Amino acid sequence: MISFASLALAAAEETHGAADHSGGLLQDTSFWVLVAFVIVIGVFARAGVHKMILSGLDKRGREIADEINEARKIREEAQELLAQYQRRQREAEGEAAAIIEQAKKDAKRMAAEAREKINEQMDRRAKAAEEKIARAEAQALSEVRGQTADLAIEAAREIIRERMDSGAQTAFADKAIAGLRNKLN
Repeated sequence: MISFASLALAAAEETHGAADHSGGLLQDTSFWVLVAFVIVIGVFARAGVHKMILSGLDKRGREIADEINEARKIREEAQELLAQYQRRQREAEGEAAAIIEQAKKDAKRMAAEAREKINEQMDRRAKAAEEKIARAEAQALSEVRGQTADLAIEAAREIIRERMDSGAQTAFADKAIAGLRNKLN
């Protein structure tokens, strides 16, 4: 207020000096503008407008500071969330790599097991085929022996028939046939 008053006095003196030359202080418009300005400033000072302006500016400053603090908190939370998501992503990538590695191991193991089962199955089939062949050979050999025995018996009958009489021939042939059949089978 003192600075306004000193300004007003300085302006009044200047206008007073200028008014002496132009015909009076009450006629000068600059003087009346200065008086109006001083009155308005005085009314504002008396009403406490400067306090209201300062309190408004302080309130706005606090609001801005609060908004800045809130923005900082949100930024920190966002950085924390980002770090968590990056950590989760790294963990997920590690888990995926472990799953892929385990799948590769499982695939190798399953392939080895399948190979082993195929080899076992082939061995069983080969063994079964060999047994079947052996049975067929044994059966064929048995049939050949049976036919050979039948032919031998028939040949022996013919020989005996030619050399023996009919009564002795029949008894001897029957005895030989029975003995030969027992030996071959």
